[in-house]
Amino acid sequence: MKSDGKGNNFARLVLSMVIANAIRLLRVIPNNDPIMSMALPFSRRSSVWTSFAFPFITMASFDFVTGYVGAWTVVTSLTYGILGVIFHYALKDRKRVGIKRYLGYGVFGVLVFDFVTGVIATPFLYPPIGFWQALIGQIPFTAMHLLTTSAFILVVTPLLDKEVLLNKHLEDSSIRSIILRLVGRQVSA
Repeated sequence: MKSDGKGNNFARLVLSMVIANAIRLLRVIPNNDPIMSMALPFSRRSSVWTSFAFPFITMASFDFVTGYVGAWTVVTSLTYGILGVIFHYALKDRKRVGIKRYLGYGVFGVLVFDFVTGVIATPFLYPPIGFWQALIGQIPFTAMHLLTTSAFILVVTPLLDKEVLLNKHLEDSSIRSIILRLVGRQVSA
């Protein structure tokens, strides 16, 4: 069953956050970060608040789970959240969004995110590092980030966009009824 994707997204949001952070924890590839690829369809199909909350909470919760909460968490989470809002306004009225458009926004997002967090924030958070050092050091990282984000957009974005956000079985009311049936079986057993 398909949905319009505009219904209550709490279950989808939590499930997607858990999956994004699980992928990040696996550290299979360098710069293993699917957040951008998942933020794009959420921004297209959800409210502006969800568009901000998904990448913000996913980033912050990862730092919390890994024990690295600090100023860096604030900078990266806010940057991702703001990008989610930008994506929302850029994508919200589009009936169809192809993989090329998602890739274009993903490249834009990576360039903005890496410039803000890597080039601008690094000299402020780690004073011995200057602007030019941060800029030069950011180049190989951004190249890898572009490559991995593009790969995630090719694989994860279409699945999330069509199979999760439009799946009626993943609406909050459906999840709630499944949980109630399971709990009812446990109580009666």
